[in-house]
Amino acid sequence: MDIVVRQKDAVNLFIECEKSIAKELNQYFTFYVPNYQYTPAYKKKIWDGQIRLFNLYNRTIYVGLLDYITKFAQDRKYSLEIDSENLKLDNEISKEDFTDFVESLKLKLKPHLHQLNACYHAIKNRRTLLLSPTGSGKSLIIYMLVRYALNRLNHDEKILIVVPTVGLVNQLYRDFTDYSGGVWDVSKNVHKIFSGEDKETDKKIVVSTWQSLYNMPKEYFEQFGAVFGDECHLFKAKSLVSLMTKLNNAHFRIGTTGTLDGTQTHKLVIEGLFGLVFNVTSTKKLIEKKLLSDVSIECIILDHDDAVKSEMKRSAYQDEIKFLITDEKRNQFIKKLTLNVKGNTLLLFNFVDLHGKVLHDMIQKEAGDKKVFFIYGGTDADQREKIRHILNQEENAILIASYGTCSTGINIPRINNVIFASPSKSVIRVLQSIGRGLRKAEGKDTTKVYDLSDDLCYKSYINHTMKHLDERVKIYNNEKFQYSLKRIKI
Repeated sequence: MDIVVRQKDAVNLFIECEKSIAKELNQYFTFYVPNYQYTPAYKKKIWDGQIRLFNLYNRTIYVGLLDYITKFAQDRKYSLEIDSENLKLDNEISKEDFTDFVESLKLKLKPHLHQLNACYHAIKNRRTLLLSPTGSGKSLIIYMLVRYALNRLNHDEKILIVVPTVGLVNQLYRDFTDYSGGVWDVSKNVHKIFSGEDKETDKKIVVSTWQSLYNMPKEYFEQFGAVFGDECHLFKAKSLVSLMTKLNNAHFRIGTTGTLDGTQTHKLVIEGLFGLVFNVTSTKKLIEKKLLSDVSIECIILDHDDAVKSEMKRSAYQDEIKFLITDEKRNQFIKKLTLNVKGNTLLLFNFVDLHGKVLHDMIQKEAGDKKVFFIYGGTDADQREKIRHILNQEENAILIASYGTCSTGINIPRINNVIFASPSKSVIRVLQSIGRGLRKAEGKDTTKVYDLSDDLCYKSYINHTMKHLDERVKIYNNEKFQYSLKRIKI
């Protein structure tokens, strides 16, 4: 047998093969990390910019990449043996048994077909990465899967749910309470962990930010037989990879995310930690089924003076950004736009002191009867929750928020307008930010997105943020969003 695959633990496979095949595998699973050339480690020549998913020395690779190993062997006509029944068998659950299980939960909210299909797929495979857009009901999918895993783990095993923010810890706990309808006691089963909270508990389910746990010793994670990673597009981060690889006993692994960044490296790392991607549904389908609000995007190109263009030509990216976020004319335009649109408005910025606080002060002075709120990394969890609750009761309020705090996970259905005050080309950031406004609410049919970009082009030179607009337009075309282009001289 050319290649024998054995399961080492819930994280890694051990590959038994000749040295020459091991070198081939190493090459096959080696990739350059996007933008590696800009990292300090590469510039200092202590890293070659590549990530190697197959460890050539101890012959291990993530369990979630088993299908890729199979393809590697098939393409090269190598014989392959998988020496682990646990890897080869699906969970034996029929459609009828699955239906009975869902009915036994006595859910307060009836699941949609795409949620049931995602849940059934995850149960059958035990490992998967559920790719489903914002507003598709990922938290209900997680709830059903948690309840399923809870009944099938050993009596001494627990479930870990990892989320990126304190706000999502509280939101998921609240969602679980809503779904259970009082039939299942969330307070007796679920323990929340974030800064300052006790990490030890007798409860069977732990919901925690990754920041609270990633420094915990490996022994701490031995108690978990299942792990869920919510918003797991973030799991490419070194600290999150470290956390996931400590979960040696967690054979039931489910990741959920609304977006991936489109790079092969990102996808393979997360699939390796969780399992193969399963496309649950799309934003377009959810809009067509009236499960999300329709979206209309107005790309506003701010055309700067020729003298400014000449001065800024061939500026470094950071210098261009600093100019844009501190430009008085640009900020005045953002202020007027924010104050003049009707309905609740989410204004997203990237830099707190240089931009967010400046915009907040400008808008607050002229807001009149409009309520204006400000959220950034320094806003505590309780205050964020209060603001979220108030906004869902308002009809003409303004939330000025950093991308980091509001582009991921936070549920505010009553958002009518989203304004991008800071440019971005990140697929994840753009789609997550648009998703903040797509949730349905009474009296709301359409979400309007204002995508601001800046023309600093000079002769044949095209500035950085205009190139980023091109990347965002590609995203809109790919998602089949309606958009228009409008040029305004400032």
